[in-house]
Amino acid sequence: MSDRTNNHGRANGAGDQVYDMVIIGAGFGGVRMLHEARQLGLTAKVLEAGSDVGGTWYWNRYPGARTDSEAWAYCFFFDKQLMESYDWPERMPSWDQVLDYMSYVVDRFDMRKDIQFDTRVKSAIYDEGANRWQITTMAGETFECIHFVSAAGLLHIAYEPPFKGLETFKGEWYMTSRWPKEEVEFRRKRVGIVGSGSTAVQILPIVAQLADHVSMFQRTPNYVTPGRNHPIGKEQMRAIKDNYPAIVEQCQRQVFGFPMEPANRLFSNVTPEEAHRVFERGWEAGGFRFLFETFDDLLVNQEANDAAAEFIRNKIRAIVKDPTTAELLCPNYSFAVKRPPTGNFFYEAFNRDNVSLLDIKNDPITEITPNGIKTEGREFEFDIIIFALGFDAVTGALTHMDVRGRDGMTIKDKWDAGPRTHLGISVDGFPNMYIISGPQAPFANIPIIIENSVSWIGEAIKTTMDGGYDMCEAEPEAVQKWADHMQAMLDLTLLTEGYDVNAWYLGANIPGKKPAVLFYFGGAGAYFDELRDNIAQNFEGFAFKRQGSHAQPRSIAVG
Repeated sequence: MSDRTNNHGRANGAGDQVYDMVIIGAGFGGVRMLHEARQLGLTAKVLEAGSDVGGTWYWNRYPGARTDSEAWAYCFFFDKQLMESYDWPERMPSWDQVLDYMSYVVDRFDMRKDIQFDTRVKSAIYDEGANRWQITTMAGETFECIHFVSAAGLLHIAYEPPFKGLETFKGEWYMTSRWPKEEVEFRRKRVGIVGSGSTAVQILPIVAQLADHVSMFQRTPNYVTPGRNHPIGKEQMRAIKDNYPAIVEQCQRQVFGFPMEPANRLFSNVTPEEAHRVFERGWEAGGFRFLFETFDDLLVNQEANDAAAEFIRNKIRAIVKDPTTAELLCPNYSFAVKRPPTGNFFYEAFNRDNVSLLDIKNDPITEITPNGIKTEGREFEFDIIIFALGFDAVTGALTHMDVRGRDGMTIKDKWDAGPRTHLGISVDGFPNMYIISGPQAPFANIPIIIENSVSWIGEAIKTTMDGGYDMCEAEPEAVQKWADHMQAMLDLTLLTEGYDVNAWYLGANIPGKKPAVLFYFGGAGAYFDELRDNIAQNFEGFAFKRQGSHAQPRSIAVG
């Protein structure tokens, strides 16, 4: 572009560092976007709050943290040699294995020189007159760019403990979303875990192996399916690599972006005996295969869903020895209207003498005391409290920053009644701003979503530059149409029940946050089709404009 002077940006007279693109976040989204920017011939800088790459896996390093996507699909697909050269050690990688992989990628492509670590962004403000974004860090450093990309991720802003008295607690307390790098000593300790979602499901069995006693405070139980994690032998890894083209194709088509085939089976077409056998096979397969490889109508057919839910409840009753505890662990809502965690020996942990389940649905926590946790009816003493409370998901990464578009409109005010985007990537009134894994993109296997979203962003920026434009902006009518599309897709499923159980994918888990449709629920494959169709239709719903006199078709070679 016309103001680029070298491969590493430049400083202008005001002291700003000037780049074609500034990217927030060095997780999967930021790293993939940096690669795309280089392919386009752009100068780019990634700003990362952590001291290394990894995104959510950098921060969520609690014991037991691992993916519930299979390793061979939880990776980058943009480079064949990269897929061929890396060997994953386990089916469901642990947090440190994901960090090892991310480090391998950024070092292989010499990306660290374009990433600035230990840098938290305070504001991103659009200067309409100059058609530039001004990015300011907490340290007061400033950056200027044309294209601003948020790759801060879905699960970035943690839900802080809302309980009074926390400052009086005499023991240690931790948030799973900001776990320390130093090892936490659990031996001879009484540990309380507040929360019962995916994080608690992972951390409880690990802590229970060392602590004197562990108590999990549960408000709403979850349907936990077995992870069936295992090491990947060299023969299996070789077979995976040989089959990568087919694996990528599966991820592109499958409803959740996983390397799976549809069941091609409806619940109403089988006998009860066959349905039970199908559920058994799905349970033993582990991970999300119970949801996606049993029956294709689990999320739209209440009868099918009820059968799946009762199957899992019976598994809980069979695994957990104490009948009272087992019933407390049995959800009474439809399967998958809250994100179903995958676990490794979660239910089995409640058979240990040193594990207790504390039901706080009707006896809520009222405060943290110097010695532990107090509910309305009881008080419990702990040496360590772990808060696994989840996140202000999807929108929080941007609404907690000072992000302003045209006329000083903040993204927080723009989304006050719920997020509105076009294609889950762009927002009207915020020119040249792109969001990776943003609101109203699919809720699915994140890396394949990122691959397709970044490819669309790359095409949009290429169209901007090649056409002699300097601005790409979503049109308000298209944004509203996309929002209506989101609601219509949700209404076709059983997932609307998520509002009643405080599902985070509807924003219902954060007090004061207006619940809204935060994701595209039409399936990853259908979303990818929508992105490709939008490009084929010359970016329908987006306006390409010339604002500055410098805007002209580029003639430089890219790639």
